[in-house]
Amino acid sequence: MSLRLEMLQVARLAPSLLGEEASLLIHDFIMSQEHADGGFCDRDGDVDLYYTSFAIDTLTALQVDLPEETLIAFLKRKLSEVAELDFVHLCCLARCASALSDCRAVGDLAPVFAAIEKYRTEDGGYNQAEGMETGSAYACFLACGANADHGRTVSNEEGVATCLESLKVAGGAWANDVALPVPNIPSTAAAITVSRNLKLTIPSETSKWILESFHPGGGFLPFPMAPMPDLLSTAVALHALDGLQVSFDDKKEAILDYIDSLWTAAGGFHGSWEDDDLDIEYTYYGLLALGHLAL
Repeated sequence: MSLRLEMLQVARLAPSLLGEEASLLIHDFIMSQEHADGGFCDRDGDVDLYYTSFAIDTLTALQVDLPEETLIAFLKRKLSEVAELDFVHLCCLARCASALSDCRAVGDLAPVFAAIEKYRTEDGGYNQAEGMETGSAYACFLACGANADHGRTVSNEEGVATCLESLKVAGGAWANDVALPVPNIPSTAAAITVSRNLKLTIPSETSKWILESFHPGGGFLPFPMAPMPDLLSTAVALHALDGLQVSFDDKKEAILDYIDSLWTAAGGFHGSWEDDDLDIEYTYYGLLALGHLAL
């Protein structure tokens, strides 16, 4: 199972907690973000592959039909512009295409995967910038995910393993970059997901470090001493803990209250208590977090 489908399998459980009315509100919010160009909008109202990938996954989690005709036209245009796409958007293009009933409708994705490989680093990992010596946990997650979405494996898996090993920090956590060895939840969760996929050993103390990042307000802090939790960190922390088969039952009620505090009747989720805007990405993470609470 690909990394994307593994997460979607859980996110699909969210409607059991949301109920029909809230699920319809989310659907309507996502579709309100559809751009005339066929993709979906970022926070500034511009069409963006990154947000389109989260819109597709949110609609898939709600088990509603995708607007495939307009999506295919949009993705075809992006494929024709592959030389202009950065690493993150290349991976998002692959991810979006994999969600269609027939990804071949978009065209030959070989140039996308060839372009992704240009971001390979000297240590065997991937980085969001070209020509880097060392990789990042986030980039390894995206590259492995994009390949897995199409039934592919990355070349030199040992290199990815070496990269992730170099990003480990004290306490069982991971940093995103060797130049900034700060342990954080998103990088740790990404590294755990890739490590499980590659059947790598995960430190025994990792789950303890994640649980210690729990905030009394109900969510998970993105990094030690962060002022408040956020929805992304909360969702991926739960995904990591479930992947490690570590229980968080004693925290479920508080987490549910936290997620509820970020919900609005407009059909979306805020990213944190200080986030005034709604967007597609955090709405997807709301579904992922709720899905883990429904397990």
